[in-house]
Amino acid sequence: MKRELQAIAVLLVFGVAKLPLEEHVTQDLRKQKMLDEPIRLGVGENLGQAGIAASLGGLRGLAASMFQLRAHLEFTHVNWAKVDSLYKLVTRLQPRNVRYWEEASWHMAYNAASYYLYNQELKPALRGQLFHDHVMRGVAILEEGLKFLPDHPRLWQKLGDTHWHRSKDFKQAGDAYWNSFQHGGLNFTERFAGFAYAQSNDPDSWRKGYAILKRHYDANKATPGLVEFLKLLEQNLHIPTEQRIPDAAPVRKVPEPQTGPQR
Repeated sequence: MKRELQAIAVLLVFGVAKLPLEEHVTQDLRKQKMLDEPIRLGVGENLGQAGIAASLGGLRGLAASMFQLRAHLEFTHVNWAKVDSLYKLVTRLQPRNVRYWEEASWHMAYNAASYYLYNQELKPALRGQLFHDHVMRGVAILEEGLKFLPDHPRLWQKLGDTHWHRSKDFKQAGDAYWNSFQHGGLNFTERFAGFAYAQSNDPDSWRKGYAILKRHYDANKATPGLVEFLKLLEQNLHIPTEQRIPDAAPVRKVPEPQTGPQR
């Protein structure tokens, strides 16, 4: 018994002694991007993830795939609440898989939102509200995914797409596209940031958009869309006539009015 107690004491002393070394190694790995920083979420959220990880261990990927298949089944049944809850499990099991965050957001911001928008059995005001709520749920999913993958350009791009096409928040769309470009996104994300900023109601965003699009114009990368938004920004920012680009603004065809309730 005495020898067992001595062995335990030695192990405890050794364990305590090596803690500073392990902490130093951990910090070095995180600086080199070889180990992720811990995600600081709410207590309940952390406990939930810890419980899932402990109960499934190495089967988390398999479990995520199974829940994804179940979510697709619920999608065919138009059960949006179940789709959302199942994808919440999927993203908890595999939070570093960008595809799961994209799919979860797409189902809410596009599929569910459009389903309610064009559901003739609902009153117009309710249709508009449910559309808005599900679009913002899709936005929230992408923002949550960016807590785990803050440097992922595609996730930032999808956030920009959702703001552009669904919430119509062009300032947020511009910020998201710009973040995508800054994190190595495709070249068009920089132009899209400028286009989005041009359509916002924020003078600071107009100035950002003008700087982006004017730089592209001066580099002989002008397109009809770029010229159109650059002309709009020149007008909004009251750019002196002599400093404006010589191009005429392209004529835009007026799109057909969309059906559905106004939001």
